[in-house]
Amino acid sequence: MSRRKFLAVTGAVGLGSMLAPTGLLAATSLPPKVARKPFGKTGVEVSALGLGCMFDIIDNQIILQRAFDHGVNYWDTAAVYEKGGSERGIGMFLEKNPSARNELFITTKGKISELPQTLDESLARLKTDHVDLFLLHGVSSIDEVDRLKIRAFAERAKQEGKIRFIGFSTHSNMAECLMAAPRLGWIDAILFTYNYRIMHEPDLVLAMEACDRAGIALIAMKTQGQRQREDTSEQQALLTPFAARGFTPGQAKLKVAMEHPHISTAIVQMPNLRLCRENIAAALDQTRLADYDYALLERYAAATAGTYCAGCRRHCEQALGGTVPVQDVMRQLMYHRNYGGEVDARALFADLPARVREQLPLLDYQGAERACPRHLPVGQLMREASGLLA
Repeated sequence: MSRRKFLAVTGAVGLGSMLAPTGLLAATSLPPKVARKPFGKTGVEVSALGLGCMFDIIDNQIILQRAFDHGVNYWDTAAVYEKGGSERGIGMFLEKNPSARNELFITTKGKISELPQTLDESLARLKTDHVDLFLLHGVSSIDEVDRLKIRAFAERAKQEGKIRFIGFSTHSNMAECLMAAPRLGWIDAILFTYNYRIMHEPDLVLAMEACDRAGIALIAMKTQGQRQREDTSEQQALLTPFAARGFTPGQAKLKVAMEHPHISTAIVQMPNLRLCRENIAAALDQTRLADYDYALLERYAAATAGTYCAGCRRHCEQALGGTVPVQDVMRQLMYHRNYGGEVDARALFADLPARVREQLPLLDYQGAERACPRHLPVGQLMREASGLLA
């Protein structure tokens, strides 16, 4: 569907679907479908836009239906999201719509330390006998995955028909994890942070190319590059030219990931109908970003780099002697502030050892701040996290 035809069908003007009345995207008998892309070497195709399900799925079934109607078949959840409520919400949808299961590509995640019990519990909540992809959750070193026990679990789960494919998610040391994955020989897919802020980092570019050559499917998350602070008016002004292009800034950021040839799908949280419509509109719109658009995002990224944690972990944590999980706390703070994930953020924070939680607001973070490539105010953010998440 061309951009002109799509906008005519949806009735969207200027800012795309952000201004479209509720329900217009589903007004036709055959809603337009999001394009699909190959999922690595698996022979499967998935929607270029993926539904991130880290929100109250149980009370927002209409969002699942809207995404399904538009061909968004990649659904991403995890055992820890909403304390299992995300998976239960998907299970409710599948109970009401059993024929939808064959059209969906469902991914869930579990902690390595809790295998295989966590998989069986997820299947029970999801009301399905298998998931299409099971991800080992929150890997920061390939050594966590490169174990005979883990490979044996993957092979057994595949043989039993509980999973189709296996992989891992990573929020930190991503380039190193991606670069090392091909040598294992049994990783089907990797979910990792990818956005306009880090898209030009040489190590990450090389690692993505290595995975692509090995046929490992790459799944992008954190595509919006959310920061720990609100933009100033001057920073916001850097993104205003997107309105003339018919994009919201969020749609432009999402397109960066969806347009990358090595990325199979870009996962985005859609906790309300406005964001659901806006993200689907971005995926349906075939207009590609121009060099000018990428330049705008680069300028914005440079101007706002001082409060974005890129997940490199090794710099700040080594400066603190490896005893403080700075990157984990940064991620929890981001969930709380930017994704409406207060419940999950507090649950993850509570999982940290009590000794770590108690010392967070008391430590001297000057060394970590000097080591941070982005010059984040690490101490200030750790103290804020202690107050918000406790």
